[in-house]
Amino acid sequence: MGAVNSGKLHPITQTVREAVAIFNKLGFEVAEGPELETEHYNFDALNIPANHPARDMQDTFWLKPPTTNKQQPTTREKKDRLLLRTHTSPVQIRYMEKHNPPIRIIAPGKVFRNEATDATHEAQFFQLEALYVDKNVSIAHLKGTIETFAREFFGEQTEIRFRPSFFPFTEPSVEVDVKFNGKWLEMIGAGLVHPNVLKAAGHDPKKYQGFAFGMGIDRLVLVKTGITDIRMLYNGDLRVINQF
Repeated sequence: MGAVNSGKLHPITQTVREAVAIFNKLGFEVAEGPELETEHYNFDALNIPANHPARDMQDTFWLKPPTTNKQQPTTREKKDRLLLRTHTSPVQIRYMEKHNPPIRIIAPGKVFRNEATDATHEAQFFQLEALYVDKNVSIAHLKGTIETFAREFFGEQTEIRFRPSFFPFTEPSVEVDVKFNGKWLEMIGAGLVHPNVLKAAGHDPKKYQGFAFGMGIDRLVLVKTGITDIRMLYNGDLRVINQF
């Protein structure tokens, strides 16, 4: 009787499981949400203005494109207008609407963006976002959590750096880069939760603060495994999966 070939977990699945295990040790639980989202949860509740470029057709897969007339849609219309989520941040809003602080969650899942593909970009990919809301939360808590994850996931010798940035849903905002093949690769977008986001979810920003950050699971795979092209993760080549 010949040897039986056993199946292998995809490197993205392995990476998600490893990341979840690390965050579980830090007290974070997994939260989930729909891939088919509304404009309200994907944009408005996250303090993304109506004129933000992310709302343009080149970035978002709309099931029904926004109207082109100058009249602004109502809140009800925005809650009814559907799209493929462009990030897993809507999971944070949905969770905050149903739970009171302290909140400590991660939201891994697939997201979609209508953009050109290259070695580090895909039209569909996986993200993992984290949210922590409580009293007296500071940027130091954010920095410590990210550094702890990076040491656990990449190893103690991994080089990372924090750079000032801007995101509508955090203030202040930072980007976190990881050294990859001798170059810095943008890995994590992060910051303190914007007061408007807390308000949209029904929480008092004068009482509670929070931090949030998001990272591309696919890019974590690239750095961890040495794969140089993100498209290799989606071409169905079993030789890629069988290496892991």
